[in-house]
Amino acid sequence: MKTIVVTLDKEHPDGEAILRAGEIIKAGGLVAFPTETVYGLGGDALNPESSRKIYAAKGRPSDNPLIVHICRWEDIYKIADPVPEIAQRLAARFWPGPLTMILNKTALVPKETTGGLDTVAVRFPSDSIAQRFICAAGGFVAAPSANTSGRPSPTLAQYVKEDMDGRIEMILDGGEEVGIGLESTIVDLTGDIPMILRPGYVTQKMLEEVANQVDVDKTILDANCHLRPKAPGMRYRHYAPKGDLTIIEGAQDAVKEAICEKSRQATADGHRVGIIATDETMEAYRQNSNAASIKSVGSRLDEAAVGRSLYRILREFDDENLDILFSESFAESGFGQAIMNRLLKAAGHHVEQV
Repeated sequence: MKTIVVTLDKEHPDGEAILRAGEIIKAGGLVAFPTETVYGLGGDALNPESSRKIYAAKGRPSDNPLIVHICRWEDIYKIADPVPEIAQRLAARFWPGPLTMILNKTALVPKETTGGLDTVAVRFPSDSIAQRFICAAGGFVAAPSANTSGRPSPTLAQYVKEDMDGRIEMILDGGEEVGIGLESTIVDLTGDIPMILRPGYVTQKMLEEVANQVDVDKTILDANCHLRPKAPGMRYRHYAPKGDLTIIEGAQDAVKEAICEKSRQATADGHRVGIIATDETMEAYRQNSNAASIKSVGSRLDEAAVGRSLYRILREFDDENLDILFSESFAESGFGQAIMNRLLKAAGHHVEQV
């Protein structure tokens, strides 16, 4: 299969190319497209065979539900029943945007799309290309991140092509890097109290401003928790670079010293080392670590920049053939919770305290 790549101008996208992408979806094919979070790998959410193709292209376990993307609020009533009042209030506040809501599904949505569950995950993205594409595709696009399963999610089309070239029909290239860089917040609305199953840009505090009480799945950040994650996909390792990643946690000066020491030793042992730094610590690593590559995710004071940079940096380390990686840890509150969730999964929960 030859994968066609079409570069679009967000301000003036090529309508003909988007219509063509929509026809591919309607015919049962797959198209990767930009959203405000990461690139998605889209198929017809109402076509069981399309969902099977998505799982095959990604090498994704089939019990890991796909998120159904819509482009009109009213379409939620076709795929979810009931749509509770709390869902309406959250949508009024956060849609279009990086929030996915889990609701009970209607018979219109095949279980191939929902990982065998009786619930459906629904999102209305804010990206203008995504909205036009979803509408052109019939209004219901199932789309996980457009990477092979386990690898860092793509925030640039070049990384979609790296993973999906020859596996899918088309890639819609949004040109610039996506705005948020981490996947959407997932909140389960099927119980008495809303529960966050995956943290993202929409934080617990933001949700509680609308829903009053919001719980968080205890398995999100605790590797030692023996409870079964409510979201099936949370059981799997995600976002992983090719190199072995270790997160160093503690006071900043102790973390810097430990990373520098570990990096010098690993380099002396013949490894190519990469360090995920912040603007505040870059210079210390440049002077004392001997690492082959040091990259800053931005300032600790700008969590949005950290989230936007993380996956790209993990991909760049892969491009540089680094085999040992070290990262500082981040706050486990607010958007920092989403950043740490992705880092922990990328590291296989390998954390060292100093």
